[in-house]
Amino acid sequence: MPALLHRLLVLSAALALAGAARAEVVQVAVAANFTAPAKALAEVLAKTTGHEARLSFGATGAFYTQIKNGAPFDVFLAADDERPLKLEQEGDTVPGTRFTYATGQLVLWSAKAGFVDDQGAVLKGGGFNKLAIANPKLAPYGAAAVQTMEKLGLTAALQPKLVTGESIGQTYNFIATGNAELGFVALSQVLEGGKLKGGSAWTVPARYHEAIVQDAVQLKRSAHNPAAKAWMDLLRTPGTKDLIRSYGYAVK
Repeated sequence: MPALLHRLLVLSAALALAGAARAEVVQVAVAANFTAPAKALAEVLAKTTGHEARLSFGATGAFYTQIKNGAPFDVFLAADDERPLKLEQEGDTVPGTRFTYATGQLVLWSAKAGFVDDQGAVLKGGGFNKLAIANPKLAPYGAAAVQTMEKLGLTAALQPKLVTGESIGQTYNFIATGNAELGFVALSQVLEGGKLKGGSAWTVPARYHEAIVQDAVQLKRSAHNPAAKAWMDLLRTPGTKDLIRSYGYAVK
């Protein structure tokens, strides 16, 4: 479905949200894989409620540490379900606000057309110098990449070729700039209008790694922030779900 149509769907759904008495600001910590849809949703929020979403992008594990150290975020859109659950258990969230907003897909991608085959056999061929992955301790997509290599029995062979990004965003940049010939990133990063926006890719079968379940949660400091509530409400609308699906995520 064309991106413009998805935007219109989101706008029409978001218009049903209650308007705010006055505009507020919501500070949102966003897992780097969700950069493009989050930017689109920030525009929708501004147009339909007047609220401003200030987005910060990075690795889920790093955001968890920052939040525990007092970083002034109102909402956390993680790339896993583990960190939001921990924050909930540790009393750092608004009760009842945690939910799964997307399930991600891992892809092996190269900026070079024809370089990655549709079965990922290029990994076994070894005709490359650098393979980029995100830090598996900080980024769930990096952990999924490690699990995929283990599933394929290629961990030892590929270890000398690995270059590690601190987030999936940095990992994508390694590949896009040619510093690594290929690497594991989020499918959402390489799609535009529902199609591959360039290069070549293999979508990794879900059975090769643990599910990349991505949870959102409202943080305790924002309990009375109407912009934070409006953002969380927007994430649940049917139009938003369609938009998220268009970026290669599964959404219930």
